[in-house]
Amino acid sequence: GTTITISSNHWMMAWTGLEINTLAIIPLISKSHHPRAIEAATKYFLTQAAASALLLFSSMTNAWFTGQWDITQLTHPTSCLLLTTAVSIKLGLTPFHFWFPEVLQGSSMTTGLLLATLMKFPPTALLVLTSPSLNPTLLTTMAIASAALGGWMGLNQTQVRKILAFSSISHLGWMTIILLYNPKLTLLTFYLYCLMTSAIFLALNT
Repeated sequence: GTTITISSNHWMMAWTGLEINTLAIIPLISKSHHPRAIEAATKYFLTQAAASALLLFSSMTNAWFTGQWDITQLTHPTSCLLLTTAVSIKLGLTPFHFWFPEVLQGSSMTTGLLLATLMKFPPTALLVLTSPSLNPTLLTTMAIASAALGGWMGLNQTQVRKILAFSSISHLGWMTIILLYNPKLTLLTFYLYCLMTSAIFLALNT
């Protein structure tokens, strides 16, 4: 799913990859058969399905107005706005962050690691690919809010996975704020974030 998304030129293929990813992680979240895990899986599915639908709607609107299905050719203003929102929901940027701590708290450490690193990669790749056509005002607002809220809410938690979730939200804020100026830096930040997160999750898992 990740490979399909990051290597696609066509919006339909990108969407397909994201859907495969979502469907693949759900059994991993719900495998412990604990009510909280089932709740986390349901929350994750509903959020990601809504975001995917919005992404598809955005690319269809663009295709309707411009006749273009290419990922880099997203030019219609409404489409840009919708895409920014869709990817933010997928990643868990601030107004749409509520699902992430809950889902992470409901899943195991290993699944949490996958959710916090690998599952963030396709939407981040989409952000980097479409960075010229995203809505700058909305993106900057959400980025600043994420960086601030991730820090503040993280101070307020006692559960390890929720602290890690808010840390992740904060990192995403920094990634998206630099996106408009230097997409390569966003990717570098993402790789470093993955490295640190993996180290913490694996240590705690042990």
